[in-house]
Amino acid sequence: MLKHKYRFVVALLLFSAGMLNYLDRAALSVMAPLIKKDLHIGDAQMGILFSLFFVGYCLFCFIGGWGADKYGPRKVYAWAAGFWSFFCGATALATGFGYLLIVRVLFGIGEGPMGTTTNKSISNWFPKREVGRAVGFTNAGQPLGAAIAAPIVGLVGLNFGWRISFVVIACLGFVWLSLWLIFFRDRPEIHPRVSPEEVALITADRPAKVEAVPAMAGQSAKQKHGMFFYVMSMPVLGVAAAFFCFNYIQYFFLSWLPSYLTDFQHLDIKSMSIIGILPWLGATLGFIVGGLICDGLFKKTGNFLLSRKLVIICGLAIAALCIMLTAYASSLGMAVALITIASIFAYMTPQACWSLLQDIVPAARIGSAGGFVHLLANLAGILSPGITGFLIQYGGGYQSAFILSSILALVGIVVMLLFVRQRRVDRIRLQAA
Repeated sequence: MLKHKYRFVVALLLFSAGMLNYLDRAALSVMAPLIKKDLHIGDAQMGILFSLFFVGYCLFCFIGGWGADKYGPRKVYAWAAGFWSFFCGATALATGFGYLLIVRVLFGIGEGPMGTTTNKSISNWFPKREVGRAVGFTNAGQPLGAAIAAPIVGLVGLNFGWRISFVVIACLGFVWLSLWLIFFRDRPEIHPRVSPEEVALITADRPAKVEAVPAMAGQSAKQKHGMFFYVMSMPVLGVAAAFFCFNYIQYFFLSWLPSYLTDFQHLDIKSMSIIGILPWLGATLGFIVGGLICDGLFKKTGNFLLSRKLVIICGLAIAALCIMLTAYASSLGMAVALITIASIFAYMTPQACWSLLQDIVPAARIGSAGGFVHLLANLAGILSPGITGFLIQYGGGYQSAFILSSILALVGIVVMLLFVRQRRVDRIRLQAA
């Protein structure tokens, strides 16, 4: 049976990569109370450290996507995983704020290619009717990594010191790198473990197939329309904007939720490590359920774009309401419950964005276009942690940070309604044909 479903092995590899990726990046926020005390770093400085990760990350979202198109996801992911694992381990050698500034930028460079290379891998390995669940499942590893970061990193840090926790995570990254090189190839057609039946199933129904742009009629897809024809189109920019609004919420939670629970809700690190799991388990559920709903709506309506838009709009709307209510929550239990519900629905958004992008952009351009979208979306990673840090220390505190995140979720809905329309997507396909 596995011989005819090897793509599920690929999905498992991508799932575990996302889990390690977010375990890596969440480690600093989980250990922030100990690191701030040990290295004498304030909240505003910590916010800058969270933000600077995305300086390298954003740039290599695009470069990684371009590289996945040109060199294949196997090579790009291998380079990226090795690079981010090394600099995650190098965090253990930190002596002060300046050292962490440099390491966080380099760490971000390594993690930048992950999202776009994952999307390129899914485009190569899964038929269109399975894209939603494939994106949902593989990306579900990301919040799960953030969830296990709290108990694993927190308890290791308490027992052996915060530096050892970064070394342990780096070793896990190198183990994954070895498995990736052994079991993954760029396309099912060239993998010796994939059956002819599975190859036929995948290639007959690839999302945004290259054949949609006729390359045999005197012009290649590359000659007829370059990358910027797609990335500067209104639907692609709309997807990027909605993704940006989701990411602002994600990176607010990822960077500051542990500190919110310890500083504002007055939990100790051990209690935070346990309670802090709940929102990320909710996010994991949101990824998986969102992918299933996307594919279910597509099967019911036959409209790929509508099925994705409905999930994005409903997810952001409910998340916005819960985040706004969290700003005024009167108890720890209410706050954690609202954040968990917000995470469930907010995390239905990214896999819908990724799979929607695969329907707009031809497969030959999905890496570059996805990289550009990921670059724009992850500018939120530069803004969100830093703005939140300054709001906490100099502004209205955590309440104002929650209100701002809620407003941005509503902005994402408006952009999706205005920019991503069927007639605009059809116009792109017509011009590309």
